[in-house]
Amino acid sequence: LIGADWKFEPDPAKCSEVEVRFTPAPDGSTLVELEHRNFERMIAGGETMRDKVNQEGGWSMLMQLYRTEVEKTA
Repeated sequence: LIGADWKFEPDPAKCSEVEVRFTPAPDGSTLVELEHRNFERMIAGGETMRDKVNQEGGWSMLMQLYRTEVEKTA
């Protein structure tokens, strides 16, 4: 668990959540969906974290790196 300061936060009620879903597609590929939610739980800093993971270098970059690695093994 990580708080808005990017440090360990033992209380899940003060953390956002990340859910990653893998769904088989009819063409044999896999749809990967990432949802990062509940930033409001962080109270101070939640908006800042949301902004950081939504900008260049955030989740979109991480998902592209994941895709690149998966394509190497396909």
